[in-house]
Amino acid sequence: MTQQRMHPHPHGSPPQSRTVVLGVAASDAHAVANHLIAHALREAGFHVVNLGTCTPVSEFAEACVAHPQAEAVIIGSINGHALEDLRQLPSVKHADGIHCPVVLGGNLSVGSHKESSVLDRLRELGVDHILHDPADLPAVLDRLRDERSAVARSRAAS
Repeated sequence: MTQQRMHPHPHGSPPQSRTVVLGVAASDAHAVANHLIAHALREAGFHVVNLGTCTPVSEFAEACVAHPQAEAVIIGSINGHALEDLRQLPSVKHADGIHCPVVLGGNLSVGSHKESSVLDRLRELGVDHILHDPADLPAVLDRLRDERSAVARSRAAS
């Protein structure tokens, strides 16, 4: 991890390392965006468990089990086959293989005309957040962390 980050800490000290699991969907071999996102997240202070390309849902689950501190699973899909590649996501999440939010980004369906029903179907599969711009990823991860903290505080208060 380098000291230079995308979003410097306001007091100059680096934040506590946060872990994310990153990979590219099962049928997708597009590696460039994956490497760029991993690099940007590392620069922002994250520990990135990068599974690389052609990653089946079961490997994301194995990484979550091996890294229980992971805040999110981040999946890229450039070839447009996210629905097919993530078809096992509901059963894996139900079996507690993936315990954290799933963030998906990229070209999520085939064809130039994108139907909103594809996004609805991805959410039904268990995708928690659909990302349209990879530059927004650190802010999305911060928001997800804040939401988990609020839930934890609420449970502790009750």
